[in-house]
Amino acid sequence: MKKQAIFAGGCFWCMVQPFDERPGILSVISGYTGGHVVNPTYEEVCSGETGHTEAVKITYDDSIISFEELVEIYWKQTDPTDIGGQFQDRGDSYRPVIFYENEEEKNIALKSKQALDASGRYCTPVVTKIEPKQPFYPAEDYHQDFYKKDPSRYKMSSRSRQQFLKKVWKDDVNA
Repeated sequence: MKKQAIFAGGCFWCMVQPFDERPGILSVISGYTGGHVVNPTYEEVCSGETGHTEAVKITYDDSIISFEELVEIYWKQTDPTDIGGQFQDRGDSYRPVIFYENEEEKNIALKSKQALDASGRYCTPVVTKIEPKQPFYPAEDYHQDFYKKDPSRYKMSSRSRQQFLKKVWKDDVNA
């Protein structure tokens, strides 16, 4: 059955590829959610005035990949201890959030967050928010599939993220 998940983890450019290349993923769209302005632009979101965060909307086949598996992939793309942004991207529009659609997804996300927090992998608490889904607005076309459109700029913009994740997840071959 086709389902959707929304995750915010800093710059949406860096959040697409890790999901896009997994079996069962039908599409990954960069966009904005969690704010109070209808159909905001990139410039409006960057201003910090709309309340939105950059996010990805993932359409997936849950007979191939589960929401629980998507959450586990998500943790391996973010610094869940940093509520003020992600890596070089600072500010509320880069805050990390797992958005849920129903109580089952909420419970999966909460349980996973608690397990990660208890794992000892991080020296500080896991602070990623878990919130109900809000309207999602696709970003402008030039943001979509950015890792394919401008691979060298994508590589440069994701360097600090990749270095951090390799250090934190070095013992996990699936990171």
